[in-house]
Amino acid sequence: MKNSKKIILPIISFGIILAFALILIFPNSREWFKSISNTNPFIMGFIKFAFLATVGEILALRLAKKEWDLPIKAGIKFLIWGVIGLWITYMMKTFGLAVGGLMKNGLLPNPATPWLNVFLKALFISMTMNLSFAPTFMAIHKCSDKYLELKSKGEDTSVPSVIKSIDWVGFVKFTLFKTVPLFWIPAHTITFMLPAEYQVIVAASLSIALGIILSLKK
Repeated sequence: MKNSKKIILPIISFGIILAFALILIFPNSREWFKSISNTNPFIMGFIKFAFLATVGEILALRLAKKEWDLPIKAGIKFLIWGVIGLWITYMMKTFGLAVGGLMKNGLLPNPATPWLNVFLKALFISMTMNLSFAPTFMAIHKCSDKYLELKSKGEDTSVPSVIKSIDWVGFVKFTLFKTVPLFWIPAHTITFMLPAEYQVIVAASLSIALGIILSLKK
């Protein structure tokens, strides 16, 4: 089983990354990707996150454990990442429209210089999303991960047990106070400067980057 994982998991992981890369490289497939992302943003958000974030977890495990392995309850996590992708797609569009409206109404700076306007809008969206929605999302995701971990061990999965099993001090000190201002706000500012059809796939790809960063840190 372990030997098959050593062969299959890297092929699937890098195959998924390569597939997305090739779609974006070639003009015809890129235009198709842009069209389907614009007409079906939530379905595409589900697909992008389900595949890319799952690959991110697999690569993070590879770096942390020094061997190829699947995350705990990988099938369920795949679906959870898909739902997260749908949810994040919705929130990205919500915050984008809200910030754009505030800028047009003069409630936020709205410079005439095009590049500065694009940068400030992206910065405002990133800060608003990461300082309001992100902590709630991260806490819920941490709870779902801990639930699956306890479930796999046959331990108590009640809400009190899940909550007590999480290192909330570390979550606040590291995840909220360090990764949000130092990684997520700058990374999402760049993300929101891109065309809308690419934003979700870049957001999903950031999960791969952060997973690798955290694994190297460990």
